Amino acid sequence: MARVLIVDDAAFMRMMLKDILTKNGYEVIGEAPNGAKAVEIYKAERPDVVTMDITMPEMDGIQAVKEIKAFDPNAKIIMCSAMGQQAMVMEAIKSGARDFIVKPLQPERVLEALKKVLG
Repeated sequence: MARVLIVDDAAFMRMMLKDILTKNGYEVIGEAPNGAKAVEIYKAERPDVVTMDITMPEMDGIQAVKEIKAFDPNAKIIMCSAMGQQAMVMEAIKSGARDFIVKPLQPERVLEALKKVLG
């Protein structure tokens, strides 16, 4: 099954996502609390897909998407955002993200986005 990197500054969100993914056969190969760490882990592990929060300290999700896509143009990234962040989501999509899921997370929507992106 697909190898996933989870990126979110909130530990409880990473835990929730990890729970949804592992229960459905995905392998979580890493977790990052910010964009800078995400880029570092991506380069080392080359996951199949990344779930990326937008608002994080050190480096936000949009900048991380740009850096990961510069390193690997084929990277598959799904943005996770709170309601009301449409402008940021659009910027992330323009920067190369493939899909987005809205918080609070619905397990069905998370799995649907992964299937679509991994297609």
